[in-house]
Amino acid sequence: MGAGAWESLAVEAVAGRPGHYAGEIDGRWHLAVVPQGGAVAAIAARAMAAELGHDEQTIRSLSVVFAGQVALGPVEVEVRVLRAGRSMSQLTATVRNPGRDAGLTAIAVFGAPRRGYAFTELEFPDVPRPEGLRSYRDPLPDGVEFEFPRPPMPFWEEIIETRPANGRPPWEPFVDGPAEIDYWYRLDDPPLLEDGRLDPVSSIVLCDTMPGAVGQKVGQPDDPWFGPSADFTIHLFGAARPGWLLAQNRARHAGDGYASVEMALWDPTDRSLVAYATQVMFFTFGV
Repeated sequence: MGAGAWESLAVEAVAGRPGHYAGEIDGRWHLAVVPQGGAVAAIAARAMAAELGHDEQTIRSLSVVFAGQVALGPVEVEVRVLRAGRSMSQLTATVRNPGRDAGLTAIAVFGAPRRGYAFTELEFPDVPRPEGLRSYRDPLPDGVEFEFPRPPMPFWEEIIETRPANGRPPWEPFVDGPAEIDYWYRLDDPPLLEDGRLDPVSSIVLCDTMPGAVGQKVGQPDDPWFGPSADFTIHLFGAARPGWLLAQNRARHAGDGYASVEMALWDPTDRSLVAYATQVMFFTFGV
Protein backbone atom coordinates (compact mmCIF):
# COMPACT_ATOMS: atom_id res chain seq x y z
CA MET A 1 0.00 0.00 0.00
CA GLY A 2 1.01 3.60 -0.45
CA ALA A 3 2.00 5.62 2.60
CA GLY A 4 0.52 8.78 4.01
CA ALA A 5 -3.19 9.54 4.14
CA TRP A 6 -4.22 6.14 2.82
CA GLU A 7 -2.66 4.45 5.84
CA SER A 8 -5.26 6.16 8.00
CA LEU A 9 -7.94 4.20 6.13
CA ALA A 10 -6.40 0.90 7.26
CA VAL A 11 -8.25 -1.33 9.70
CA GLU A 12 -7.12 -3.83 12.31
CA ALA A 13 -9.07 -6.76 13.72
CA VAL A 14 -10.19 -6.28 17.34
CA ALA A 15 -8.88 -9.12 19.48
CA GLY A 16 -11.58 -11.26 21.02
CA ARG A 17 -14.39 -9.71 18.96
CA PRO A 18 -14.96 -11.61 15.70
CA GLY A 19 -16.17 -9.40 12.85
CA HIS A 20 -15.05 -6.18 14.56
CA TYR A 21 -12.32 -3.85 13.28
CA ALA A 22 -10.85 -0.55 14.38
CA GLY A 23 -9.31 2.36 12.51
CA GLU A 24 -8.67 6.08 12.68
CA ILE A 25 -9.34 8.78 10.08
CA ASP A 26 -6.83 11.61 10.12
CA GLY A 27 -7.36 15.26 9.27
CA ARG A 28 -6.20 15.06 5.67
CA TRP A 29 -9.56 13.51 4.77
CA HIS A 30 -11.50 16.53 6.05
CA LEU A 31 -14.07 17.87 3.60
CA ALA A 32 -16.30 20.78 4.67
CA VAL A 33 -17.67 19.56 8.03
CA VAL A 34 -16.88 15.81 8.02
CA PRO A 35 -14.40 13.41 6.40
CA GLN A 36 -14.98 12.68 2.72
CA GLY A 37 -17.70 10.03 2.42
CA GLY A 38 -15.76 7.91 -0.04
CA ALA A 39 -12.96 7.59 2.50
CA VAL A 40 -15.39 6.24 5.09
CA ALA A 41 -16.79 3.84 2.47
CA ALA A 42 -13.23 2.71 1.70
CA ILE A 43 -12.78 1.78 5.36
CA ALA A 44 -15.90 -0.36 5.15
CA ALA A 45 -14.61 -2.02 1.98
CA ARG A 46 -11.24 -2.81 3.57
CA ALA A 47 -12.86 -4.29 6.66
CA MET A 48 -15.15 -6.50 4.56
CA ALA A 49 -12.22 -7.69 2.43
CA ALA A 50 -10.26 -8.55 5.57
CA GLU A 51 -13.20 -10.45 7.06
CA LEU A 52 -13.82 -12.39 3.84
CA GLY A 53 -10.13 -13.25 3.45
CA HIS A 54 -10.50 -14.45 -0.15
CA ASP A 55 -7.84 -12.90 -2.42
CA GLU A 56 -9.41 -14.20 -5.65
CA GLN A 57 -12.68 -12.43 -4.87
CA THR A 58 -12.34 -8.68 -5.37
CA ILE A 59 -14.96 -6.07 -4.62
CA ARG A 60 -17.42 -5.73 -7.50
CA SER A 61 -20.22 -3.60 -6.06
CA LEU A 62 -20.60 -1.41 -2.99
CA SER A 63 -23.73 0.43 -1.83
CA VAL A 64 -23.76 2.63 1.25
CA VAL A 65 -26.17 4.83 3.17
CA PHE A 66 -25.08 7.60 5.52
CA ALA A 67 -27.36 7.14 8.53
CA GLY A 68 -25.17 9.28 10.77
CA GLN A 69 -22.10 11.48 10.51
CA VAL A 70 -18.71 9.81 10.92
CA ALA A 71 -16.21 12.28 12.35
CA LEU A 72 -12.43 12.41 12.18
CA GLY A 73 -10.64 10.25 14.70
CA PRO A 74 -11.20 6.68 15.93
CA VAL A 75 -13.78 4.53 14.17
CA GLU A 76 -15.11 1.04 14.74
CA VAL A 77 -16.34 -1.30 12.01
CA GLU A 78 -18.76 -4.17 12.49
CA VAL A 79 -18.75 -6.67 9.60
CA ARG A 80 -21.20 -9.47 8.89
CA VAL A 81 -20.71 -12.11 6.21
CA LEU A 82 -24.11 -12.74 4.63
CA ARG A 83 -22.77 -15.53 2.44
CA ALA A 84 -19.27 -16.73 1.58
CA GLY A 85 -19.40 -18.61 -1.73
CA ARG A 86 -16.78 -20.27 -3.88
CA SER A 87 -16.89 -17.56 -6.55
CA MET A 88 -19.09 -14.81 -5.06
CA SER A 89 -19.72 -13.50 -1.54
CA GLN A 90 -21.89 -10.82 0.08
CA LEU A 91 -21.14 -8.85 3.24
CA THR A 92 -22.36 -5.85 5.22
CA ALA A 93 -20.40 -3.41 7.35
CA THR A 94 -21.17 -0.43 9.56
CA VAL A 95 -18.56 2.25 10.28
CA ARG A 96 -19.21 4.55 13.25
CA ASN A 97 -17.35 6.53 15.85
CA PRO A 98 -17.13 4.78 19.22
CA GLY A 99 -20.27 5.28 21.27
CA ARG A 100 -22.40 6.33 18.29
CA ASP A 101 -25.51 4.40 17.28
CA ALA A 102 -25.28 5.09 13.54
CA GLY A 103 -22.77 5.92 10.86
CA LEU A 104 -22.14 4.54 7.37
CA THR A 105 -23.71 1.17 6.57
CA ALA A 106 -22.54 -0.71 3.47
CA ILE A 107 -23.44 -3.83 1.56
CA ALA A 108 -20.96 -5.27 -0.92
CA VAL A 109 -20.54 -8.04 -3.45
CA PHE A 110 -17.13 -9.68 -3.86
CA GLY A 111 -16.51 -11.99 -6.80
CA ALA A 112 -13.83 -13.94 -8.62
CA PRO A 113 -13.44 -13.73 -12.43
CA ARG A 114 -16.01 -15.84 -14.28
CA ARG A 115 -17.05 -16.75 -17.79
CA GLY A 116 -19.15 -14.10 -19.57
CA TYR A 117 -19.27 -11.34 -22.17
CA ALA A 118 -17.29 -8.10 -22.30
CA PHE A 119 -18.31 -4.70 -23.70
CA THR A 120 -18.55 -1.02 -22.69
CA GLU A 121 -21.41 1.12 -24.01
CA LEU A 122 -20.21 4.41 -22.50
CA GLU A 123 -17.71 6.32 -24.62
CA PHE A 124 -14.46 7.84 -23.43
CA PRO A 125 -15.00 11.64 -23.38
CA ASP A 126 -13.34 13.76 -26.06
CA VAL A 127 -11.54 16.28 -23.84
CA PRO A 128 -8.10 17.94 -23.74
CA ARG A 129 -5.28 16.09 -22.02
CA PRO A 130 -4.41 17.30 -18.48
CA GLU A 131 -1.00 18.65 -19.48
CA GLY A 132 -1.37 22.39 -19.84
CA LEU A 133 -4.77 22.61 -18.16
CA ARG A 134 -5.12 24.81 -15.09
CA SER A 135 -5.20 22.94 -11.79
CA TYR A 136 -7.42 23.98 -8.90
CA ARG A 137 -4.13 24.32 -7.00
CA ASP A 138 -2.67 26.81 -9.48
CA PRO A 139 -2.81 30.58 -8.94
CA LEU A 140 -5.87 32.22 -10.46
CA PRO A 141 -5.57 33.60 -14.00
CA ASP A 142 -4.28 37.15 -14.34
CA GLY A 143 -6.98 39.72 -13.79
CA VAL A 144 -9.34 37.33 -11.99
CA GLU A 145 -10.43 38.21 -8.47
CA PHE A 146 -12.15 35.30 -6.78
CA GLU A 147 -12.32 33.77 -3.34
CA PHE A 148 -13.69 30.31 -2.71
CA PRO A 149 -16.63 30.70 -0.31
CA ARG A 150 -15.35 27.95 2.01
CA PRO A 151 -12.20 27.44 4.10
CA PRO A 152 -9.38 25.28 2.67
CA MET A 153 -10.08 21.55 2.56
CA PRO A 154 -7.07 19.24 3.07
CA PHE A 155 -8.78 16.56 0.98
CA TRP A 156 -8.29 18.61 -2.20
CA GLU A 157 -4.96 20.13 -1.22
CA GLU A 158 -3.09 17.02 -0.05
CA ILE A 159 -4.79 13.95 -1.57
CA ILE A 160 -6.31 14.71 -4.99
CA GLU A 161 -5.20 17.18 -7.65
CA THR A 162 -8.01 18.30 -9.96
CA ARG A 163 -7.93 19.85 -13.41
CA PRO A 164 -11.27 20.58 -15.11
CA ALA A 165 -11.26 19.27 -18.68
CA ASN A 166 -14.50 20.95 -19.68
CA GLY A 167 -17.31 22.86 -18.03
CA ARG A 168 -16.95 26.10 -16.10
CA PRO A 169 -14.40 26.42 -13.28
CA PRO A 170 -15.73 28.38 -10.29
CA TRP A 171 -13.56 31.45 -10.91
CA GLU A 172 -15.24 32.08 -14.28
CA PRO A 173 -18.58 33.94 -14.60
CA PHE A 174 -21.62 31.69 -14.39
CA VAL A 175 -23.16 30.68 -17.71
CA ASP A 176 -26.23 28.46 -17.81
CA GLY A 177 -25.48 25.12 -19.41
CA PRO A 178 -25.82 21.37 -18.96
CA ALA A 179 -25.32 19.83 -15.51
CA GLU A 180 -22.10 18.08 -16.43
CA ILE A 181 -18.35 18.47 -16.07
CA ASP A 182 -15.31 16.29 -16.71
CA TYR A 183 -12.29 16.32 -14.41
CA TRP A 184 -8.78 14.99 -14.57
CA TYR A 185 -7.89 13.53 -11.16
CA ARG A 186 -4.46 12.52 -9.89
CA LEU A 187 -3.67 11.12 -6.46
CA ASP A 188 -0.68 12.69 -4.71
CA ASP A 189 0.30 9.47 -2.92
CA PRO A 190 -1.67 6.64 -4.58
CA PRO A 191 -2.33 3.35 -2.78
CA LEU A 192 -0.90 0.55 -4.95
CA LEU A 193 -1.48 -3.17 -5.28
CA GLU A 194 1.43 -5.60 -5.58
CA ASP A 195 1.24 -5.43 -9.39
CA GLY A 196 1.65 -1.64 -9.37
CA ARG A 197 -1.98 -0.81 -10.18
CA LEU A 198 -4.21 1.36 -8.02
CA ASP A 199 -5.98 -0.22 -5.07
CA PRO A 200 -9.73 -0.22 -5.95
CA VAL A 201 -10.46 1.79 -2.80
CA SER A 202 -9.03 4.76 -4.71
CA SER A 203 -11.95 4.50 -7.16
CA ILE A 204 -14.39 4.56 -4.24
CA VAL A 205 -12.86 7.81 -3.02
CA LEU A 206 -12.55 9.43 -6.45
CA CYS A 207 -16.12 8.65 -7.49
CA ASP A 208 -17.66 10.15 -4.36
CA THR A 209 -17.08 13.67 -5.72
CA MET A 210 -20.28 14.30 -7.66
CA PRO A 211 -21.79 17.69 -6.62
CA GLY A 212 -19.65 19.47 -9.23
CA ALA A 213 -22.13 18.63 -11.98
CA VAL A 214 -24.90 20.31 -9.98
CA GLY A 215 -22.70 23.37 -9.57
CA GLN A 216 -22.48 23.65 -13.35
CA LYS A 217 -26.25 24.10 -13.45
CA VAL A 218 -26.92 26.28 -10.41
CA GLY A 219 -23.61 28.06 -9.86
CA GLN A 220 -22.55 29.38 -6.47
CA PRO A 221 -25.30 31.69 -5.17
CA ASP A 222 -24.91 34.18 -2.34
CA ASP A 223 -26.07 31.51 0.11
CA PRO A 224 -23.27 28.90 -0.20
CA TRP A 225 -24.44 25.32 -0.53
CA PHE A 226 -22.88 21.93 -0.01
CA GLY A 227 -24.04 18.51 -1.26
CA PRO A 228 -23.54 15.70 1.29
CA SER A 229 -24.36 12.14 0.29
CA ALA A 230 -27.60 10.41 1.26
CA ASP A 231 -26.44 7.24 -0.46
CA PHE A 232 -23.63 6.10 -2.75
CA THR A 233 -23.37 3.06 -5.05
CA ILE A 234 -20.31 2.10 -7.08
CA HIS A 235 -19.65 -0.73 -9.55
CA LEU A 236 -15.94 -1.54 -9.82
CA PHE A 237 -14.67 -2.95 -13.10
CA GLY A 238 -10.90 -3.13 -12.68
CA ALA A 239 -7.74 -1.62 -11.24
CA ALA A 240 -6.39 1.45 -13.03
CA ARG A 241 -2.79 2.44 -13.57
CA PRO A 242 -1.43 5.24 -11.40
CA GLY A 243 -1.40 8.70 -12.94
CA TRP A 244 -4.17 10.86 -14.34
CA LEU A 245 -7.71 9.43 -14.37
CA LEU A 246 -10.68 11.02 -16.12
CA ALA A 247 -13.93 11.51 -14.17
CA GLN A 248 -17.11 12.05 -16.17
CA ASN A 249 -19.65 13.75 -13.86
CA ARG A 250 -23.35 14.21 -14.70
CA ALA A 251 -26.46 15.31 -12.76
CA ARG A 252 -29.75 13.93 -14.03
CA HIS A 253 -32.38 15.50 -11.76
CA ALA A 254 -32.78 17.85 -8.81
CA GLY A 255 -35.89 18.51 -6.74
CA ASP A 256 -37.29 18.59 -3.20
CA GLY A 257 -33.84 19.44 -1.87
CA TYR A 258 -32.14 16.37 -3.40
CA ALA A 259 -30.22 15.67 -6.61
CA SER A 260 -29.44 12.49 -8.54
CA VAL A 261 -25.87 12.41 -9.82
CA GLU A 262 -23.50 9.94 -11.48
CA MET A 263 -19.81 9.45 -12.19
CA ALA A 264 -17.87 7.36 -14.71
CA LEU A 265 -14.16 6.90 -14.01
CA TRP A 266 -11.76 6.16 -16.90
CA ASP A 267 -8.14 5.03 -17.24
CA PRO A 268 -6.78 7.05 -20.21
CA THR A 269 -3.85 4.71 -20.85
CA ASP A 270 -6.17 2.20 -22.52
CA ARG A 271 -9.48 4.13 -22.35
CA SER A 272 -10.96 1.49 -20.07
CA LEU A 273 -13.92 2.15 -17.79
CA VAL A 274 -12.66 1.65 -14.23
CA ALA A 275 -15.84 2.32 -12.25
CA TYR A 276 -19.36 3.71 -12.50
CA ALA A 277 -21.19 5.28 -9.55
CA THR A 278 -24.52 6.87 -8.70
CA GLN A 279 -25.58 8.95 -5.75
CA VAL A 280 -28.44 10.86 -4.18
CA MET A 281 -27.10 14.03 -2.56
CA PHE A 282 -29.00 16.60 -0.57
CA PHE A 283 -28.59 20.35 -0.32
CA THR A 284 -27.39 22.11 2.82
CA PHE A 285 -26.91 25.86 2.94
CA GLY A 286 -24.78 28.33 4.84
CA VAL A 287 -21.78 25.95 4.91
